[in-house]
Amino acid sequence: MKQLVRIFAAMIIFVGILAGRMTTLLLLILLLVRFPPLLITAVLTCLVFNRLWRTANNISE
Repeated sequence: MKQLVRIFAAMIIFVGILAGRMTTLLLLILLLVRFPPLLITAVLTCLVFNRLWRTANNISE
């Protein structure tokens, strides 16, 4: 019985964390759609990070 309660509690915690992450992701997408400069900034950040990552990998080889 004790193990069943632990499994149930773990399941509730997991669902709560998953719901929180989904809500955060949805709010982030809404912000990016609502304010296009944020989307442009995010894309440029990804491009710069990708270029730095490739440069660092080429130097280490």
